[in-house]
Amino acid sequence: MEHTDGIDKGQITLYALSTCVWCGRVKSLLQDLGVAYDYVYVDNLVGDAREQTMEEIKRWNPRCSFPSLVINNSQCIIGFEEKKIREAIG
Repeated sequence: MEHTDGIDKGQITLYALSTCVWCGRVKSLLQDLGVAYDYVYVDNLVGDAREQTMEEIKRWNPRCSFPSLVINNSQCIIGFEEKKIREAIG
């Protein structure tokens, strides 16, 4: 998992694929908003790390689609939903 510094708006974790255009757009939006967040490119993980991460994603998004953005362990925004992301982060 990688970390990007910024304004602390709580725990924000982006589960993404390194080749996914929509994942990149969510990441760019978070950078534009200037918030601190963690992200992981699931396709770059192997073995147990990948398995554990997929189990974590399933808790929030049973379809395991990307991007999956988990905010404060209370909600998950699936896909590039700019309005929802802006509202959730403030």
